[in-house]
Amino acid sequence: MPPSRPPNDDRSNRKRAEKAGRRAETICAMWLRLKGYRILATRYQSPAGEIDIIAKRGTVIAAIEVKNRSDRATALHSVRPKQQNRIARALEIYAGRMGHQGDLRLDMMILSGFARVEHLENAWQRS
Repeated sequence: MPPSRPPNDDRSNRKRAEKAGRRAETICAMWLRLKGYRILATRYQSPAGEIDIIAKRGTVIAAIEVKNRSDRATALHSVRPKQQNRIARALEIYAGRMGHQGDLRLDMMILSGFARVEHLENAWQRS
């Protein structure tokens, strides 16, 4: 007979995943700063959805979705079209509130393996 799991095992797994996600977002924000981006917001909430990081470099504002996965392929497939559309709408809301007239971009950052960071500019297009 397999051992029974404690009732809050799922809760502790979610807490660990949340903590790992926050750590990944912090690493990505630091990486972006080193690359010359200015971080405008983290965990931005709008009626359309959440954006992990909003950053600006030059006249471009980018919404950056951060994924912490064991490999690149898993991370790429984890952002479905529905989530992509929510992020795009949230970025448009943010830009409208800020009066931004420049370009908007939808990026993705992937943390995989041991401290490997990959920044995919224009990871997808607004539909």
